[in-house]
Amino acid sequence: MHCAGQHEGHSPCVSVCPAVATDYSSETGIVSQIYTRCFGCRYCMASCPYHARYFNWWDPVWPDGMEKYLSPNVSPRMRGIVEKCSFCFHRYQLAKERAYMENRREIEEHEYQTACTQACPAGAIVFGDLNNSEHAVYKLKKNPKAFRLLERLGTNPKVYYVSSREWVRRAGDNYLKNEKMTKKEAVNHG
Repeated sequence: MHCAGQHEGHSPCVSVCPAVATDYSSETGIVSQIYTRCFGCRYCMASCPYHARYFNWWDPVWPDGMEKYLSPNVSPRMRGIVEKCSFCFHRYQLAKERAYMENRREIEEHEYQTACTQACPAGAIVFGDLNNSEHAVYKLKKNPKAFRLLERLGTNPKVYYVSSREWVRRAGDNYLKNEKMTKKEAVNHG
């Protein structure tokens, strides 16, 4: 979900990690897991309201020949640590390096896309810079039918969903069946 940093919201997992193995980047909006620092206490898992973290119970094992399909830019994580989505940060780094080599400061929307975005056969995942008005995801977040899960917690997650059904938007923010929204929340939910 990549919750916001201290000035934009609250990232529960960052504040509870005793190993400082979880970090928030205000430049990218990515909450990263620093695998070499993690010692597997799982406090971050307990604090994440989205259940977006997973404990790695087993050593990495692949069927014969599968090693050649692994990304050389992502190291396998060892048993006993917590893992999470990184918004394919390694792809961001490669795109930034490419732009730098071409004397550009900005990267284009198509230059940095997550693996899940590219792999989704239905095209249901849109990825980009939420602050760049030229990106498709920026326009989608402005849609009155767009919402984020558990917005009432003030975590400011970077993942938006779009649904024309009000009950889906209400369920996404964990409203009870007869619970009334505040005026501000009703505006945000369309």
